[in-house]
Amino acid sequence: MTSIPTLGTVLVDFWASWCGPCLMLSPILDDLAIEQKINIVKIDVEAEPDLATKYSITSLPTILIFKDGKVAATLIGSRPKSEYLKALG
Repeated sequence: MTSIPTLGTVLVDFWASWCGPCLMLSPILDDLAIEQKINIVKIDVEAEPDLATKYSITSLPTILIFKDGKVAATLIGSRPKSEYLKALG
């Protein structure tokens, strides 16, 4: 099972290979990782169903932003880059 880092800011992307919006979001998240110097963890909900259940993931893509191990923001659906930047604060 994949684990989510508990220190600092971590963006967790819950996705699936068949999800078109998830695939479109991937380059945006890659840019954010470089620009914001944050960790991004990608969780394939089909490979990690228990983790998806633990965080009540019902729609894809779902982004959880953790700050020091606690969920600080949840964004559901593909959004513009500016919304992820705002959520990262």
